[in-house]
Amino acid sequence: QVQLIQSGGGLVQPGGSLSLSCTTSGLTFNRYIMAWFRQAPGKEREFVIAINRNRQTQHSESVRGRFTISRDSAKNSVLLQMNSLKPDDTAVYYCAASSRAIFSSWKDNQFYDYWGQGTQVTVSS
Repeated sequence: QVQLIQSGGGLVQPGGSLSLSCTTSGLTFNRYIMAWFRQAPGKEREFVIAINRNRQTQHSESVRGRFTISRDSAKNSVLLQMNSLKPDDTAVYYCAASSRAIFSSWKDNQFYDYWGQGTQVTVSS
């Protein structure tokens, strides 16, 4: 049984930092592209950032220079570090794993096989 268990998140003031962690089990971690998506109220789920086993990354323009992603093969986990947070970053964040996506399709949620439970991130003063 594949599981993606998320931790972290919460409430932070604008300009602050938060980190989210996603620990996987039941899958061969190095075969998967790991990504973070987010969904704000009333909006569609959107791609945030992703990383492959070679540590190549992609990110959305909205988080450029502020969010970073890393992966730890020993722990089968991926970390999202979010800095300089803005109110527009408020959303439920989802960890996702894909064995099928190619570089040009990393941003498409249809290519992701497994999803975490979601974690609320709220940026507000």
